[in-house]
Amino acid sequence: MRLAAIDIGSNAARLLISDVVPGLRDVPEFIKTALVRVPLRLGFDVFDKGEISAGKVEKIIKTIKSYKLLLDVYEVKHLKACATSAMRDAANAEDIIKKVKAETGITIEIISGDQEASFIYENHVAENMTTEESYLYIDVGGGSTELTFFSDGKLVFKKSFNIGTIRLLKNQVDEATWDELKEFIRTKTKGYHHVTAIGSGGNINKIFSISKRKEGKPLTLELLRDYYKEFSNLSLSQRISLHKLREDRADVIVPALLIYINVMRWADAEEIFVPKIGLADGLIHTLYEEIRLKEMEI
Repeated sequence: MRLAAIDIGSNAARLLISDVVPGLRDVPEFIKTALVRVPLRLGFDVFDKGEISAGKVEKIIKTIKSYKLLLDVYEVKHLKACATSAMRDAANAEDIIKKVKAETGITIEIISGDQEASFIYENHVAENMTTEESYLYIDVGGGSTELTFFSDGKLVFKKSFNIGTIRLLKNQVDEATWDELKEFIRTKTKGYHHVTAIGSGGNINKIFSISKRKEGKPLTLELLRDYYKEFSNLSLSQRISLHKLREDRADVIVPALLIYINVMRWADAEEIFVPKIGLADGLIHTLYEEIRLKEMEI
């Protein structure tokens, strides 16, 4: 079965195409077939002006049309398309969704922060971890950060905060919002045994790649602090040159590191695993379950 997901975030839009094949003990395996990322950077419009500009709307239409062609070429029959923080805040989001539907036939659903956290949880990352640990899943985007916490294999909480990389670049996160995040994490994780972080998002994946850590090995909080100091002391052009970063990654990587560091500090997590999954993966898992349930009903 071939499935696809479109994730329209505040920094980029992604198309993920995956094949679902039978695995051991009837547990399906999800094999990534294609991943395409377009840096639309919607948050720079929305968090400044409250809406998406006409130029960016055209880029969205062209991007979705391109994705539609790829879906046809890959012969994908099932798709789930969602938009997150920037579209949640955009005054003209509904008009854009209607236009995309009219011109491409693709329906985009704007999901809440809590829904976003739920879809990410659909990856069931912690099920493969030890039950002797508590895990805090941290997904950092351009407009928001989603937290999902589980202990002893059970979901404890999921929560979304309007603290994202683009919002920080735009100086739109005040101290009260940081304090709310700090208080929430400290209160909600208090009393649980040792917390390990699991990170998703393009920035933590890039840091993991730069670190040259072996697959499956965690990054330490101390290492993230070192990278934060290093990148903070480099100009944008130096980050691009020294670490071969795209410009749309080089500017957001510093605020992203700040978010990961603060969340880990407040949760007393010393290590973070980076399994290279995100919202698009969760959407595909959810889509697979929806299809499976429909087939059982027939």
